[in-house]
Amino acid sequence: MKLLIFSDIHGDKAALEKLMASEADYYFAAGDLATWGRGLEELGPILQKRADRMYVIPGNHESESDIAGFCRQYGFHDFHGQTMEIAGHTLAGLGYSNPTPFDTPGEYSEDELASRLAQFSGLHPQVLIVHAPPRNTKLDRVSEGQHFVSQAVRDFIEQHQPAYFYCGHIHEAAGQRDIVGQSQGWNVGKRGQVLDLDSLVK
Repeated sequence: MKLLIFSDIHGDKAALEKLMASEADYYFAAGDLATWGRGLEELGPILQKRADRMYVIPGNHESESDIAGFCRQYGFHDFHGQTMEIAGHTLAGLGYSNPTPFDTPGEYSEDELASRLAQFSGLHPQVLIVHAPPRNTKLDRVSEGQHFVSQAVRDFIEQHQPAYFYCGHIHEAAGQRDIVGQSQGWNVGKRGQVLDLDSLVK
């Protein structure tokens, strides 16, 4: 049972076509398909070939309503603030980032991120898919000593220790892997990352 998780396409149709040519059982778009919410209508038909297995959360460049409408139009699953069970494993998803200098449409305060993540607390998800990386990790590192993303996401991971977590947002960290406690995480970027659920112990 394979999941393909990717993020930060920002309108790159060639990258998206390549991802959609990859075989997986489920596909998760972890935010920022578009830039400033523009051009989603050009990406929908590319994703549609996997529509029944496509789960989408908004990044900081899309609003909740952008993604809700996009999913309705093309038959995708809106996974923002949602959970699901696959083969006995609980997955949880939350889009948006913490505040940026650019005032993009998909931003929460750290308190709001913490509040929205708290809804997953009792579920102990084994897989967490978010747009914003945890702070002070390889996954949010822009350059030496510069880390810009979410303390709330880090706090949740430290407390609840999902087996795996996946994020995006910081392009400079795309492809990086790190560990928070016992939780393994990836900044998936536009190349994506595959998770084989068969490797997870229930």
